[in-house]
Amino acid sequence: MRVVLLGFALGVWCLQQQGALPGGIGWAALAAAFCGACAWACAGGRACARWRAVALPLAAFVFGFAYAALRADMRLRTQLPPAYEGRNIEVTGFVRGLPSIGAGSTRFLFESESNDAGLNDFPRIVQLSWLALDGGGKPAEAPPPELRAGQRWVLTVRLKRPHGNANFGLRDAEASLLARNIRATGYVANASAARKLPRDASGIALTLDRWRAHLRERIGAALGDAPHRGIVVALAVGAQDGIRDDDWTLMRATGTSHLVAISGLHIAFVAGLAAALAGFLWRRVRWRGVPLSLCVAAPKAAAAGGALFAAVYAGLAGFNVPAQRALWTLVFAAIAFLGGRRPASSLVLAWALALVLFVDPWAVTAAGFWLSFCAVAAILLATAAHGRRASRWHGEGSDDAGGGAEPHVPVGAGSGTDEEAAVRAVTRSRSSVLRRAGLIAWRLRTRIASGARVQYAVTIGLAPLTAYWFSQIPLVGPLANAVAIPWVSVLVTPVVLAGVLLPAPLDAFAYRAAHGLLTLMCDVLAWLASPAWALWRLPQPDAFALAAAAAGVAWALAPRGWPLRFAAPLAWLPLVFPAPHAPPPGTFRLTALDVGQGSSIVVETARHTLLFDAGPGPESTHAGERIVAPYLAAEGIATLDALVVSHSDSDHAGGAQAVIEDVRVMQLLGSLAPRHPLWDAARARGGEALRCAAGQRWNWDGVEFAMLWPDAHALAGKPNAQSCVLKVTSAQGRSALLTGDIEADVERELLRRDAAALQADVLVVPHHGSRTSSTEPFLDSVGPLVAVFQVGYRNRFRHPHPGVFERYRLRAIELARSDGDGAARVEVSSAITLERFRQARARYWMDR
Repeated sequence: MRVVLLGFALGVWCLQQQGALPGGIGWAALAAAFCGACAWACAGGRACARWRAVALPLAAFVFGFAYAALRADMRLRTQLPPAYEGRNIEVTGFVRGLPSIGAGSTRFLFESESNDAGLNDFPRIVQLSWLALDGGGKPAEAPPPELRAGQRWVLTVRLKRPHGNANFGLRDAEASLLARNIRATGYVANASAARKLPRDASGIALTLDRWRAHLRERIGAALGDAPHRGIVVALAVGAQDGIRDDDWTLMRATGTSHLVAISGLHIAFVAGLAAALAGFLWRRVRWRGVPLSLCVAAPKAAAAGGALFAAVYAGLAGFNVPAQRALWTLVFAAIAFLGGRRPASSLVLAWALALVLFVDPWAVTAAGFWLSFCAVAAILLATAAHGRRASRWHGEGSDDAGGGAEPHVPVGAGSGTDEEAAVRAVTRSRSSVLRRAGLIAWRLRTRIASGARVQYAVTIGLAPLTAYWFSQIPLVGPLANAVAIPWVSVLVTPVVLAGVLLPAPLDAFAYRAAHGLLTLMCDVLAWLASPAWALWRLPQPDAFALAAAAAGVAWALAPRGWPLRFAAPLAWLPLVFPAPHAPPPGTFRLTALDVGQGSSIVVETARHTLLFDAGPGPESTHAGERIVAPYLAAEGIATLDALVVSHSDSDHAGGAQAVIEDVRVMQLLGSLAPRHPLWDAARARGGEALRCAAGQRWNWDGVEFAMLWPDAHALAGKPNAQSCVLKVTSAQGRSALLTGDIEADVERELLRRDAAALQADVLVVPHHGSRTSSTEPFLDSVGPLVAVFQVGYRNRFRHPHPGVFERYRLRAIELARSDGDGAARVEVSSAITLERFRQARARYWMDR
């Protein structure tokens, strides 16, 4: 059965790796494969029976693949037609979930019931923003009201199809939107015309959401602006949007991020407390004079009560993947116990895996799914063999220490006198005390050894996944978790639950106590994370390194006596010492990241890295901390030899501060005002800072870098005219031109000075393809083979201008657009190779 359930899970995972859903021929092949595997499994005779173990998992694999494909096809049918993107649509529906209240807007989920466009396949769930500030930073005409789950509204909205930034080595935002069934995103367009309807929607899910919102408000009233309020809210209702960036950074650096959410650990702990309480009450409750324990055994009532309370607590978490895993595990175990069965832990975990994927086939695209299930699997694998030995030893120790055997006293050894009887009694009591002390010591040692074994299993079991998802391994993770797990599970979580159950104003005391406990824990974690070696950064492993590391984990956690278990670390070598993927000397690699409406380009040579611009800041996509820095980490780039900030516009310089804080920057080159804060930020971290100027040249690994603009007599005016222009030339004479936001006047000046110097094979299009740049003479002088447009999806500037884009297309230039192709990677050597992310890593849900 385990292999069959794993076959189903593997089929679901394989479907999520496909670039397109099956067509008519594909469905016919799936049906034939499933029927053939089932016939093979059901065939009689000894010759066929031996292959049944292969046929059943194969049938389960095909069924899982087909089931996930069917679910995906049904979900993708509700699409916003491209013609309706950016148009005003009046939608009637109700609020779902917990609205996220920010400084500039309130973001919430809206379930549509009808629309004035008459679209039958209109998206059922859309994600909307109700702006609190207008485009100029002033209060909006109609600021967002207090939104609650179930409120029915008539809203005028502007929507676009689900679209996320697509970059090499980073998470897929569109997969997350699909998993949550969000088929369109947008904002409330005419807030003053919004109408709240008198009758609210109802339902169990909405009732639970209202309860969660009420609890969040109570916590906010009790804690105010306390620094760790967001963690208390996350532990109470599972909403993590209020956790500060400092807390997230600390948790990731110590490997304790799983503790700031209602995870499987918390649900299991709470279910254990609820089961103990239910059993205690069940033994003492009578019905018409008859104890209920005579009708239903107290252990069974305790199991049912624990599972029921776990379901409620998982609902508070919003049924995230770790919560689902713990809930299904507990429910399956409770059902088996009520039926008088005791299934193996591995079978329970396999059923939980299949049930999670049956409910949510897209769970395999989330990091929480892999971290949750692999952590439990590692613990089961590490404790399987030890548990049998421990149980045998525990049984022997219990017989000894339980006082079942009296100490041997020779017959006739002075028996009959009160003095001798007293001596024997004292000896017996001392022996009993020593035995009990020994038993307590043995149990304590066993608990410590068991905890250490679990920490060891989880640490090495999750290390490859942590490197894959986060490009780092917290070396202090085992010690930090040894402190934080019991602290949060035994102290903080019960106190938070007490606050949930207590009425006001008593709940405020519990929430403040929980916050005080979290403050102590965070202080300890900050001290543990303070050494520079506490966090080990690794590049994102490829498929081979990840598979080898996974095999090494299973090898290391195998039972004692497994052959060559000491050699398991050898399988980790591809993960710890990855093969170099830098370009050869004399060549370079240019990666234009998809940062939305902005620009960020990474240029790599054999041993050096330059970043040209860092994308937008917090006012837009938070590109510095969410895209650029994570991409550098995934590529294993811990040091930037140069950071060039072309000019001060926020879509180019906004993310630079976050990059400087996360990555060591040796030199900052920029066209910035003298008092710009980036200068001080770079110098404070030991980097050199100077203005970029025409004539600057340097050579890295046989690749020449030349700054063409600006100079001391640069054109006055807006920052675009001061943009740095950088040309990179390989040893073979192939080159790339990075132009920032220069416009026609700068292009004419560059042509007047030296038109031949502008010739390049790769061109990052000036000013995102605006109509004020990319003049005909400039394009003729550059003569690019490849042109990259860095533009945001349906950006408000409407970049690139249709006429400018047509100007490039008519010249038969190979084009890449970040809004449609995602990130673009160009290998420049004797030849030019262009790779577009959405083509190279295509998935069926991508809006291409």
